[in-house]
Amino acid sequence: MYKIFQMLVLIVVSMQSIASQTNTHYFDFGRKATQADATFIATALPYTPASGYGFDLGTAYRVAMQEEGFKATMPVYFSVDLPEGNYKVTITLSGKNTEMTVKAESKRLFLAQERIASSKAAIQTFTLSLFNKTIEPGYDVGLKERELAKLDWDKKLTLEFLGSSTVQSIKIEPVNQTKTLFLAGDSTVTNQDVEPWASWGQFLTAYLNEEIAVANQASSGASLASFRSSRIDKILSQLKEGDFVVIEFGHNDEKVKGEGAGAYGLYTSIMTDFIKRIKEKGGTPILITPTQRRAFDGKKLKPTHGEFPDAMRKVAQNEAVALIDLTKMTTKMYEAWGPQLSRKAFVQYAANMFPGQREALEDNTHFSNFGANEVALAILSGLRKSDSELKNYIAKDAPSYDPDKPNLPESYTLPYSSLFESLKPDGN
Repeated sequence: MYKIFQMLVLIVVSMQSIASQTNTHYFDFGRKATQADATFIATALPYTPASGYGFDLGTAYRVAMQEEGFKATMPVYFSVDLPEGNYKVTITLSGKNTEMTVKAESKRLFLAQERIASSKAAIQTFTLSLFNKTIEPGYDVGLKERELAKLDWDKKLTLEFLGSSTVQSIKIEPVNQTKTLFLAGDSTVTNQDVEPWASWGQFLTAYLNEEIAVANQASSGASLASFRSSRIDKILSQLKEGDFVVIEFGHNDEKVKGEGAGAYGLYTSIMTDFIKRIKEKGGTPILITPTQRRAFDGKKLKPTHGEFPDAMRKVAQNEAVALIDLTKMTTKMYEAWGPQLSRKAFVQYAANMFPGQREALEDNTHFSNFGANEVALAILSGLRKSDSELKNYIAKDAPSYDPDKPNLPESYTLPYSSLFESLKPDGN
């Protein structure tokens, strides 16, 4: 009987190994193959559903194929059909004194102008989460019309490259036992897929280590009330024991009307229910109070979230869960910058700064790349001071941050992606 059991274990392990190898993709670029087990790509091959991989979003013409790989001096997108799950991505880059920016899916940032100092090839790795709208057969996430075209929700992995380095190879391998950090929130959290809009959720990915993947399933315009159906069900369907779920709501919850609505009514009730359901599946909930709006009265900010931050603080205390007080931190940050300099943290641009942008953009809720990065750094500082185990997944080289002394706008630059839209995200 024991021998039969051993044989069954060996068969299962063997099948898992085969499945893992089947889902591993290795692409070798350039005019000569260097990896025997890789798919060799010597030309700018466009993506097609038939092949299941290739240069995507009409950017194949931008690819400059070299002897050792390809160059992407304009944004270039490479896609691979993959099932949902967590994946480790390994990218080999070369080119002395060059740099490369790598984003994935809907502008999730992983490498920000990564410098290569020597002539030796440099290997960069990161872990990401893929998900699609299917929860179970016949039950899908209720996506908004604007979300239907988002790269986050399709059934492929799309990587974006922009820089002077040469991309030699890409290896993508499943790591489904890796921890996952799920993000539930609104437009200040979700992966904004078009420039110049950005969120802290898509910048946090650049500061975590390879032992965790971020599944950012936040949605522009979302409130706790709108998130309690298919949205939270999708997260719970993927949640494994030991995973984390960050919850940040407040911007849109004050707009929810009706009997029982309000910070200490529906908002508190739904949040408490989310926490219970996450804990029942072995997950760890973490609450983050909403980011402040840029609403100055002289040199001080006017509170714009009413009782909602306090209500979240009380829920965290009552349910014994970690809380990061982003409302207080962003208040300090904006006031430290002042009424004028703080404009640089938001989508405030004169007309004609972007293709087809005929009117000025004036937004006091949604972040620029600089602002989104600053908020992500503030969250890291809050995590480091907390008792949450999530802080163990912060990358060793992630910078320290003091909300009382935020960085200056000129200290941070990031190349823009190709896709632009002047229409504000839902939930302004």
